[in-house]
Amino acid sequence: MSSVQQLFSLEGQTALVTGGTRGIGQAMSVALAEAGADILLVQRDHSNTQTKSLIESLGRKATIYVADLSSQHSILALTPAILKDGHKISILLNCGGIQRRHPSHQFPDNDWNEVLQVNLTTVFTLCRDVGAHMLTHTPDASGRRGSIINIASLLSFQGGITVPAYAASKGGVAQLTKALSNEWAGKGITVNAIAPGYIATEMNDALMKDQDRATSILARIPAGRWGRPEDFKGSVVFLASRASGYISGEILTVDGGWMGR
Repeated sequence: MSSVQQLFSLEGQTALVTGGTRGIGQAMSVALAEAGADILLVQRDHSNTQTKSLIESLGRKATIYVADLSSQHSILALTPAILKDGHKISILLNCGGIQRRHPSHQFPDNDWNEVLQVNLTTVFTLCRDVGAHMLTHTPDASGRRGSIINIASLLSFQGGITVPAYAASKGGVAQLTKALSNEWAGKGITVNAIAPGYIATEMNDALMKDQDRATSILARIPAGRWGRPEDFKGSVVFLASRASGYISGEILTVDGGWMGR
């Protein structure tokens, strides 16, 4: 029987991460590295090396792969390029996402299509392609082949205001997570999602600057504060590791108690 420390260890594993350059994604990437994993970072270009440097300062390997999450053509080429370089991916973290805000009766087609592409179609494509790769792995002693973690949202459960595309995409992420789990959990690949609550990151700048909305949001959070990126370090390592080996198809809310209110 493994010790608790061994259950949470990611030593010798490689994680593919989208959206790792800032905010929640950066904190999660560093957490996976702190637990022992090497990280493959999917970025739009090589200009931002902050996360790479943070990971390397821990003594782990970090490699940047350039891809455009809004381009299906780009995403289709990503996994083959990574595998051609000889990497074995045992953890996939889909953290990349975008937000567009407009009144629903004025919501532009282009913004709808871009949000659905980045937040849902790209997530599916990477799950499919990396999942197919994971299915070729020889299971470890616990029967585990890999772990997929998608980033959902409170709007996987609620509708939000002026964000119909985002709500639709994140509802889709939750259902996709369950659908893939139904097929793959019995084959050694756990598929789960983390649903962040209201987090003080760049994506929520518009909300935080709207004094009335920000005040009403804070009043509903039982924890009494907005979340921080570091609040996600424990949950992502848990879902990436053997510690969560019998958990799949789950949407874990990290929200300061919002959904229980």
